[in-house]
Amino acid sequence: MDTRAHVFYSGSVQGVGFRYTVRGLASESNLRGWVKNLRDGRVEMIVEGKKEAVEELIKQIDDHFSGCVTNKEIHYEKPSSNLPDFSIAF
Repeated sequence: MDTRAHVFYSGSVQGVGFRYTVRGLASESNLRGWVKNLRDGRVEMIVEGKKEAVEELIKQIDDHFSGCVTNKEIHYEKPSSNLPDFSIAF
């Protein structure tokens, strides 16, 4: 079953390779979506794919950036299926 996660990460998440790492991990898992820096210092991510793969990506991000992320907000939504791949948005 496909799902969509809309996630906001807070902490020291800009300037540490966060977006590029997330894009690489998501692409390896054939997930679709995007990740971008926000002006308030947070990072926003939309990710769609198999529920298990989406949850695994979120866990990998938690593990990789455990010293950087101080808070995350996750909202699960219905997938839109209009995302062709995983990219860095600006």
